[in-house]
Amino acid sequence: MVPGIAASVDFYPRASSLDTFIAAVYEHAVILPNATLVPVSPEEALAVMNRNLDLLEGAVTSASKQGAHIIVTPEDGIYGFNFTRESIYPYLEDIPDPQVNWIPCNNPDRFGHTPVQQRLSCLAKDNSIYIVANIGDKKSCNASDPQCPPDGRYQYNTDVVFDSKGKLVARYHKQNLFLNEDQFNAPKEPEVVTFNTTFGKFGIFTCFDILFHDPAVTLVRDSHVDTILFPTAWMNVLPHLSAIEFHSAWAMGMRVNFLASNLHYPLKKMTGSGIYAPDSPRAFHYDMKTEEGKLLLAQLDSHPHPTPVVNWTSYASGVEAHSVGNQEFTGIIFFDEFTFLELKEIGGNYTVCQRDLCCHLSYKMSEKRSDEVYALGAFDGLHTVEGSYYLQICTLLKCKTTDLHTCGDSVETASTRFEMFSLSGTFGTQYVFPEVLLSEIQLAPGEFQVSSDGRLFSLKPTSGPVLTVTLFGRLYEKDSAPNTLSDLTTQALRVMFIVILIVYSLYW
Repeated sequence: MVPGIAASVDFYPRASSLDTFIAAVYEHAVILPNATLVPVSPEEALAVMNRNLDLLEGAVTSASKQGAHIIVTPEDGIYGFNFTRESIYPYLEDIPDPQVNWIPCNNPDRFGHTPVQQRLSCLAKDNSIYIVANIGDKKSCNASDPQCPPDGRYQYNTDVVFDSKGKLVARYHKQNLFLNEDQFNAPKEPEVVTFNTTFGKFGIFTCFDILFHDPAVTLVRDSHVDTILFPTAWMNVLPHLSAIEFHSAWAMGMRVNFLASNLHYPLKKMTGSGIYAPDSPRAFHYDMKTEEGKLLLAQLDSHPHPTPVVNWTSYASGVEAHSVGNQEFTGIIFFDEFTFLELKEIGGNYTVCQRDLCCHLSYKMSEKRSDEVYALGAFDGLHTVEGSYYLQICTLLKCKTTDLHTCGDSVETASTRFEMFSLSGTFGTQYVFPEVLLSEIQLAPGEFQVSSDGRLFSLKPTSGPVLTVTLFGRLYEKDSAPNTLSDLTTQALRVMFIVILIVYSLYW
């Protein structure tokens, strides 16, 4: 065992049938350069990358010995983060289009100096395993290209895939860059990248891409992939955007396998990796307490069984909404103003509405505790902080304290279990992602399902206290909707946005 790698101990023989395969994801405790804001020599950059590759090699070797067919490693996993455009440059390589039919392990100098691609290729070849990794690509340009950056090159946040013979079979340039990724360029058009294997058709995208239509939804809807590969450097944001919670929900909502590999960096709330099937998580990991990486393995169907298409508004549109007078109150979740109702009884039926969205909840708690408050919330609007995207959300959640003003605040522990729940909403979209998160940031495999008429409901009493039960809807077509906010509100949002940037600058 390589130091720093915690691995599962189960042995999975390589599946003789290609109806199934063994997937691996590695949550990697990245080794950061001593300095990221000042350019270093290519030799110093390569030394840092090789230290990380040493750890990744241990994970790859372990996964291969346990029968894995493919392993996913994280975004920024080879060189870290917090770079400028100039300081990232020594870490970049020229990554060719996979159509060139190239095995770097056999011909390392064909496209210039490419030691990282050579090492990844040899790792894949020597271990007979597909490897998914995230590195940086550089492409020269000149004045004939009106969009060419002033320094004469494009720099891309790039995922690469090498097959079990070491051949480069996929290259994806990240489309939706996060706020602090000024060191990279977005491609001129979203890239829809797929590749076929004997164990299914795969698509790939990176981190922030998951919140947008292209290329994420297009890969599933138009390219009909079986499995999504997802390198990420995900900072958890409760109550709705912790990694294991949202990524497992996306797999269920889009009805695909989803292999998510996150960085392990608790100081930035980076943890949470998993292997998710459309019906339930197969393996997941969340660890804010240790500094160790973690290797996960699980068996998946190569071609997930088709599930019925969900009509997300069918049930909810037939529910009669009861008047609640002035019992509604507002609360903030990640800078969005939700409309809430307190759940005052041990069980019952509640409805709360905002704009076009009405959320309906039936529930029964195991007990009604005096020291915990739960609320039902609705949000229908354009989220404008750290990206602009239109949301419709129905959520049952635990408030941080018994003060209703804390409903929507981040909370990680709870004491109330639910005997049953059923949540639905009058969604204006087919893209709804069902989340169930239990106390101490745990998932609930096999404890709930979604009906074809749009209900997220429990199959049994919850195995742990509930943090949130949520239907997270995305209306992609409204992302660029005209802004009808008043000038005063717009100014307030800008101030809020600046505060967020300051906060994240402390992290990054």
